[in-house]
Amino acid sequence: MYAELLRLLVDDYEVGGVSVRVLQGYDGRSFGEAIGLRLLAAVHGLVLSGTAPELAAFYPSTGGTWDPVLGWEAFEQVLQSRLGEVRSLLTQPPQTNEVGRSAALYGGLLQLVSAVPLPVRLFEIGASGGLNLRADQYRYVAGGTSYGPDDSPVVFDPAWTGRVPSVDLRIAERVGCDIAPVDPLTSNGALTLTSYVWPDMTDRLARLRGALAIAHDVPADVRPEDAVSFLQGLELSEGHVTVVWHSIMWQYLRRPDRAAVDARLAELGAQATATAPLAHLSLEPHRVLTHDRGNDGYDYRIDLTLWPTGKTRTLGTAAPHGQDLVWVS
Repeated sequence: MYAELLRLLVDDYEVGGVSVRVLQGYDGRSFGEAIGLRLLAAVHGLVLSGTAPELAAFYPSTGGTWDPVLGWEAFEQVLQSRLGEVRSLLTQPPQTNEVGRSAALYGGLLQLVSAVPLPVRLFEIGASGGLNLRADQYRYVAGGTSYGPDDSPVVFDPAWTGRVPSVDLRIAERVGCDIAPVDPLTSNGALTLTSYVWPDMTDRLARLRGALAIAHDVPADVRPEDAVSFLQGLELSEGHVTVVWHSIMWQYLRRPDRAAVDARLAELGAQATATAPLAHLSLEPHRVLTHDRGNDGYDYRIDLTLWPTGKTRTLGTAAPHGQDLVWVS
């Protein structure tokens, strides 16, 4: 649906349609700013709020059926009639708190704790609404084994291919940061997070709604702070493994900030000991030379670096939203 809609938006822009006025001033923005995603989410939010019923008839997330002809006409009308509102929503940083990525993060955490059996202090950069900080509260089914609470409203089945150990996972802290965090406990926060999910991806929507319900019962502290400042304030803790993790957010950081994050992790890693270790766990894209299997030029790897050794392992690969997860070993 969004592929068709984006093509129609490009056509409209090239002939000087309403999208030119909507996107005025956004020429030349970087890929990482995700202007197209912001625009689609802005309109989806209007649909979900019930204030664009003429377009809701074409959005599966509200019970509609997508039609590239009639749906585009309704979409174009919303852009024309709600121009100022849509433009104001474009200023909001992307909120990519995809619950599907929890499978990669959780499976990586199980492998870490199998090697380092200590309680976990969990710190996420680019946490958005902090839903992935509750990854241990979701249920994962793979190879006849179930992980996580049996009664969880968020279920991944099958969660992955390959083996991960069943371990006693104890999370002592759940803390995250985001430059514009969203509170999933509010109706506006839930609407914002839902607006960034593709309207025709029913599994993703179902997982998100289950995760929003869990967020009311499992607290997580997400602070309005950039990644560099957040990590500057982080210290290790005796008797705990301190885990810094993130998923599909590296592209949103400027090069100097990426370097600063790496430098701070190396600094903390130099302080790590066997009884106060540090781990860096991530699901991020890595450019590859071939485009096999429609990989869009990137491999999305789950990487784990553990200090005090400082060794890095690639644990597995997944698609951008966490699906098609395969563990290497």
